[in-house]
Amino acid sequence: MKSVIIIRHAKSSWDNIGESDFDRPLNDRGKDDAPKMAKRLLERKVSIDAFISSSAKRARKTAALFIKEFDGDKEDIKLVPALYLAGPDAFYDAIAKAPASAKTIALFGHNPGITEFANDLTDVRVDDMPTCAMFAVKADIKDWSEFKDAEKQYWFFDYPKSGL
Repeated sequence: MKSVIIIRHAKSSWDNIGESDFDRPLNDRGKDDAPKMAKRLLERKVSIDAFISSSAKRARKTAALFIKEFDGDKEDIKLVPALYLAGPDAFYDAIAKAPASAKTIALFGHNPGITEFANDLTDVRVDDMPTCAMFAVKADIKDWSEFKDAEKQYWFFDYPKSGL
């Protein structure tokens, strides 16, 4: 059994109008929400073996705040440029290339593609992945290359304002 947790980047800043979308940083709420959501995973006794992120600044920083809570090193985050504003196929491709030894992976990306991807995984539907939302599934597979075509089981959906 392997597990995938897809995570939308935390709340980003729009303070600098001239800044490119790719380079937008997290705002204060985003910097608070990311560690809080990582701690919720730890409370669930979730272990993450690989952190895979869009290379956009807000996604990288969200992944860095998560990996810090898991006592990992931000240099261990695999950056995948194709996950920036990606659709489902880019997420499936990133999963297929995940380390074979990993049992649970976390992917960090952006809307609208991350919501579309979440809705492609199971019969459970989300209208919108809010910032720093997590949608998780499990699949009875041995290799990540099998994930796309495997039957997936909904595991959980959580987001900062859910009150969980």
